[in-house]
Amino acid sequence: MSGKLRTGFTTGTCAAGAAKAAALFLERGERVAAIEVPLPGGGRCTLPVGWDDEGRAFVVKDAGDDPDCTHGAHVTASLTPIDGDALQCAAGGGVGTVTRPGLGLAVGEPAINPVPRRQIAEAIAEVTPRTFLVTISVPGGEAMARHTTNERLGIVGGISILGTTGIVRPFSTAAYRASVVQQIDVAAATGVASLVLATGSRTERQALADHPTLDPVAIVEVGDFTGVGLRRAAHHGFDPIEWYAMIGKVTKVAQGLLMTHFHRADVDTSLLREVALSTGAPTRVVDAATQTNTARHFYEVCREVGSSEPLRALAARAAERLAEAIGWRARVVVTLCDIDDAHVVTRVTSGSQP
Repeated sequence: MSGKLRTGFTTGTCAAGAAKAAALFLERGERVAAIEVPLPGGGRCTLPVGWDDEGRAFVVKDAGDDPDCTHGAHVTASLTPIDGDALQCAAGGGVGTVTRPGLGLAVGEPAINPVPRRQIAEAIAEVTPRTFLVTISVPGGEAMARHTTNERLGIVGGISILGTTGIVRPFSTAAYRASVVQQIDVAAATGVASLVLATGSRTERQALADHPTLDPVAIVEVGDFTGVGLRRAAHHGFDPIEWYAMIGKVTKVAQGLLMTHFHRADVDTSLLREVALSTGAPTRVVDAATQTNTARHFYEVCREVGSSEPLRALAARAAERLAEAIGWRARVVVTLCDIDDAHVVTRVTSGSQP
């Protein structure tokens, strides 16, 4: 059995397929079972087509081996002829509407991104030169959207129709990276006063608890993309920039590693030993630094013996590395959270440029 992961198709490609099938029905009375469409990244693909009880064409979203919450969605299209030269799009049931600036779409527009709009227009143009209002619907899309950041971004009522290449590549980091950048762009466009980056769901919950009056769009879960989020925040002029993380990622950032995925970065236990010695920590803490290759063990021993200074020193180093990474354009506040319940252990702000 091959270990190669199976690719899939974006919601934008599915929408283009459904729209082209709908155009064929309007123009020729044909209800096709499959349709070929162009891909934004080049090439073409063929998609199976279904027809619902209302006679609308749909394509079932196949995300391949990617863990996508829209896998299996029925991306449905209906077309209404209109005057004019430009295709127009509308959000049917299950497709979101934009309510905030910063997404590259006007407020009030359906959450159908520019590349899929062009892909839909190109697919229809292969059938007819006529211009249409294209309504894209996704039954159940509102429930799917609860598993995305859409509500926080200001997209209400359903999922977004997305895709830059038309292809979903399994476990690709590109989509997550893009979502981090997009949320920060929205926060900047919204005019929030500060920005908070969190590395996971538990640190994000702590950040929300610490900032109850801050618009949630300004609290961004960056995962392993600390460097991406930090640089984007600095680009928009946020100062200070807060970063919430647990001991493993704090240690890696203190080493100067801004991509913190465990496959790409190992913990430098010699750094843990160094901060333990520099803060006069008990022998047990010093020894714990190199007893295993995890920062968690070091943290647990610090907690057991009540030695907080090594943890504060480690957070301070992380704050300096982050500020250095953005050329000291902003102060960086590092909040080290507990590994069990994510409460705040220590919080340190970077100093000014040396």
